[in-house]
Amino acid sequence: MKALVTGASSGIGRDMARYLSGLGYDIIAVARDGVHLSKLKEELKTNVETISIDLADTDACKQLYELVKNKNIDVLINNAGFGDFGEFTNTDLDKELNMIDVNIKAMHILAKLFLQDMVKRNNGYILNVASIAGFMPGPLMATYYSTKAYIVRLTQSLYTELKKKKSKVKVSVLCPGPVNTNFNKVANVHFNLKGQSSEYVAKYAIDKMLKGKLIILPGLKIKLARFLAKISPEKIVARVCMMMQEKKR
Repeated sequence: MKALVTGASSGIGRDMARYLSGLGYDIIAVARDGVHLSKLKEELKTNVETISIDLADTDACKQLYELVKNKNIDVLINNAGFGDFGEFTNTDLDKELNMIDVNIKAMHILAKLFLQDMVKRNNGYILNVASIAGFMPGPLMATYYSTKAYIVRLTQSLYTELKKKKSKVKVSVLCPGPVNTNFNKVANVHFNLKGQSSEYVAKYAIDKMLKGKLIILPGLKIKLARFLAKISPEKIVARVCMMMQEKKR
């Protein structure tokens, strides 16, 4: 069994690689940070291949697929991504475009290419990492929330297409709330809510993915947040999100 994990150098991606290795999967760990990938390789007991690559580069995403397409990937974890904080008129355009490239384009390319192979074999799992942010508007983190909404909707659509053709391939989307990772530093935010451990979220997500769960919401608070977002008027949800976001400054 073999799993490819993007964003594997830290946080949820690293802990997913650890957990999958513990389940007996050989790991292909992908990230920009080659040093941290090497450290991960040293600690895992199954076979580990590390690939240092910038997924913001569309050609690099395609090259990644070409490198590993003949290795029969059983599990694809699309975890790479980052955020940014601030009013839309003030945030850096280049950083946002880079975010769209990583959060959306890289995920889209890898999901499409590997899913085509999995459908031909009629087996495999894809887990796309989104956020509870994907279910609501995100003033002060508008671009990030929008990228996560794309991931949620794409995964839901793929799930339905696969279900219609009775495929054994499973796709899932992970939608956590705050998690104790390096995300906060990159996004320039400070969460007032206590974050979950990345170890817990990683294990919970993998277990649910292997059971074929579509939308994975780790924890009662996150399930409640999604329920409230569904039943509340969108303008009210946006105002509440705005107030919560302002506390992150």
